[in-house]
Amino acid sequence: MLGEMLGEGRGKITGQRVLPDGKVEVSFQQSNKILGVETTEIGTYTSEMRADGTLYGEGQGVEMTKDGETAMWKGSGVGRFTRPGAASYRGAIYYQTTSKKQLARLNGVAAVFEYETDENGNTSGKFWEWK
Repeated sequence: MLGEMLGEGRGKITGQRVLPDGKVEVSFQQSNKILGVETTEIGTYTSEMRADGTLYGEGQGVEMTKDGETAMWKGSGVGRFTRPGAASYRGAIYYQTTSKKQLARLNGVAAVFEYETDENGNTSGKFWEWK
């Protein structure tokens, strides 16, 4: 069951490259609001097209608050192209932080996400606690 929305944000793809195994590596940066706290996120994921035309991706990243707190995340998801150069993903992410303050609640939370990219390299994402 989905719990409360934990956060959302918008950003930009900062780099892309095709790896020797045919996967595409994407790096991005977003401005987010997580648990009511403004963060800057940087992340990288790899994505591969599956035989049925859907996408599978795995990634990792870090959230940073203005106060210097950080939370690392890892996740994976499935997606599809929505138009040339644009994609939509759904999946799960897991956080780890040493924060004792604002981001501490993220430890032990399984979160499900929606992540979108457009043909201009813009990104947006939302995520919810999975109870």
